Amino acid sequence: DFSMQEALRLAKTPAGQQLLALLQKQNGDQLRQAMNQAAAGNYASVQNTLASLLSNPEAQALLRQLQEGNNG
Repeated sequence: DFSMQEALRLAKTPAGQQLLALLQKQNGDQLRQAMNQAAAGNYASVQNTLASLLSNPEAQALLRQLQEGNNG
């Protein structure tokens, strides 16, 4: 299972930093909304918000880098 600790660890990687920067640049308001939802413990809403944020090809490429780095 994916935990907040795992998310924080991945966010510190180079690909994670690139992904956060991309999301902030393209969808800063939605990213802040997702962070607020997470802080409130509303993880179903976070998942829905992040799914829409991560649907673009550039984000998908960075997610693949994160997954490859996590499995290696």
